[in-house]
Amino acid sequence: MSSEHYRGVWVFAEQRDGKIKGVACELLAKGRELADALQTELSAVCFGHGIGEVEQLIAHGADRVYLVDSPALANNQEDLLTQQLIEMIQQHRPEIVLAGATALGRALTPRVAAALPTGLSADCIDLEIDAEKRLLLQTKPTFGGNIMAIITCPKARPQMATVRPHVFSRGEPDSSRKGEIVKLDFNRERMTSRTKLLDFVAEITETVRIEEADVIVAGGRGLEKAENFEMLDELASVMGAAVGATRAAVDEGWTAYSHQIGQTGKTVCPRLYIAVGISGALQHVVGMQTSECIVAINEDPNAPIFEVATYGIVGDLFQVVPMLTEKLKKR
Repeated sequence: MSSEHYRGVWVFAEQRDGKIKGVACELLAKGRELADALQTELSAVCFGHGIGEVEQLIAHGADRVYLVDSPALANNQEDLLTQQLIEMIQQHRPEIVLAGATALGRALTPRVAAALPTGLSADCIDLEIDAEKRLLLQTKPTFGGNIMAIITCPKARPQMATVRPHVFSRGEPDSSRKGEIVKLDFNRERMTSRTKLLDFVAEITETVRIEEADVIVAGGRGLEKAENFEMLDELASVMGAAVGATRAAVDEGWTAYSHQIGQTGKTVCPRLYIAVGISGALQHVVGMQTSECIVAINEDPNAPIFEVATYGIVGDLFQVVPMLTEKLKKR
């Protein structure tokens, strides 16, 4: 079918335990820009059971919300979600479909794209519109982050992309916005699944999760060895912050992969990001560049990290960090 028969921008609004994930609101903010550039409608698609505050999707920019509520969808069983989303895309024919690059988004969207069939760009860091050609310009790092590639899907529809959480700002919700909530039935009898969910075990952690932290203290190769990460742990403890790391620090075994920030780690967007002994390689910067305030501590005045930093401290981190910790303790 010709691309002329496809119109509209869709955002897959992921939920967990009835709560809509923040990445959905981030994608709606960007989706609103894309839909306006194409002069078309923006829709959110939400699957689950007992989902609360669906109206927030409209407040964050959606013109329409397709809501499929069923106990069978409560735990995001991928086989069922895949079949339901494929059917909806085939029926309504959106020209763009966006999803978060979460564990679910990364599992769901490739299967949908392959079945339709169409193209998919994963882990994008920017999205723009070529309004004349109605093309989605999908930017993502490639060749180890050394090149930024702009990918298009000129023939197949819909154009699909996943975006990491925290890449886009979610913006302020507008409770006065009006929109339509379309409730769709889920026919479990027609859906088949090759998997069976036995149990769902929530992650338990004693530390602050870096994806949710307002303040992050991150260390890089400049810390020299694993023992020196104790300095960051102490500073983070005083500030109520999470501890992050570059890939180099993780590869050296100085800290666990769960702390890794960057292209091959997690993307974060805290209010304050303190980069300690981090040179500022692109692979790391793409994971933290949207932080509200970035403070860089590095003894090399020419380190690339200072190009994205809000404030820079040129000095020996082994002197600066303990001094900063002591000052904060006295407060």
